[in-house]
Amino acid sequence: MPALSSTATTPQDQRLALVIGATGAFGGHAAAALTRHGWHVRALARDPAAAAAKAGAGVLIDWVQGDAMNAASVVAAAQGADLIVHAVNPPGYRNWAGTVLPMIDSTIAAARASGARILMPGSVYNFAPDAGVAIDESAPQRPATRKGAIRVELEARLRAASQEGVRVLILRAGDFFCPGRANSALDWLVPRGGAGPLAVFRPGPGAVAHAFAFLPDLAETAARLVEREADLEAFACFHFRGHVLTVDDLVAGVRRASGRRLVALPFPWSLAAAMGLADETMRELMEMRYLWRAPIALDNRKLVAFLGEEPHTPLDAAVAETLAGVRSAARVTAGRVTAAAARASSSTGNPAAEATGATDGRGRRLQPGRTGF
Repeated sequence: MPALSSTATTPQDQRLALVIGATGAFGGHAAAALTRHGWHVRALARDPAAAAAKAGAGVLIDWVQGDAMNAASVVAAAQGADLIVHAVNPPGYRNWAGTVLPMIDSTIAAARASGARILMPGSVYNFAPDAGVAIDESAPQRPATRKGAIRVELEARLRAASQEGVRVLILRAGDFFCPGRANSALDWLVPRGGAGPLAVFRPGPGAVAHAFAFLPDLAETAARLVEREADLEAFACFHFRGHVLTVDDLVAGVRRASGRRLVALPFPWSLAAAMGLADETMRELMEMRYLWRAPIALDNRKLVAFLGEEPHTPLDAAVAETLAGVRSAARVTAGRVTAAAARASSSTGNPAAEATGATDGRGRRLQPGRTGF
């Protein structure tokens, strides 16, 4: 067993969760939510000291050395665990083909050895571009991209493992946004300078609906679900609706939260495409552009029926919290030049008035779900 920190002793009556990817967005928020719900959290990291420093003082996590690509180290770290949170992804979309499936194989091996349930956040990559705005858990998975095909295979491996005694919980959501974490959707859609937001990018048509998940809400949902272990199926899947917003809604929300009439700029997809000739992250980002061209959102009725509600922070509060915690200052996924473009336009732009609601792409107004937009 790799060496644990000095606080690694878990009380016999306290449940233990191993988080793989605790320095990432979902993993960090999941660790915090589980701690609030009384779990003892252990986390895997290649460099535990660096991970602890990144997480910050006061974070109640015991760090264990290991690598998600090394099944033996994951199996060792999961000894005694009741839950394994699989929240690890290659940074910047890099080398998905070579890492995503081996990492889930490591987690499955650890769950099989420990008897722990696997909790994994799912994505909308699994579905076709025309899947619509009410995708439920029974919807066919017809991916349109390489990454989508990998996600479908990943879930197929989890389903197969569940038929051999490994318990699985998938909580599917749209694009993440949250405070203080890189790779948040708002991290690249809202370029920032020293004085705060400079602009907001429009990544697609203004009236097409898009699914967003505020990670503190999603993590709280996950924690509530695992509290109901006795009621969960061996292979359980729930869809989280979150905030369903048009690009126009997003722009309006960012403006309200920032208190500034920010200029709205078209996202520089042509620049991203050019950079993609030499940069893998840009190339992979371009593959996901389809998600901004057609409406996509998830149906949460099964989740609401199971929990009674979906945890939901109002949009303005969620965006304000996220903007206050975004760490990038003019760092945008499409490159530093986008911040310069935003800076040049912020004082001269005259954005049009915002649209008031989401449509299904055919001009028909969407009705809010149980948790609202």
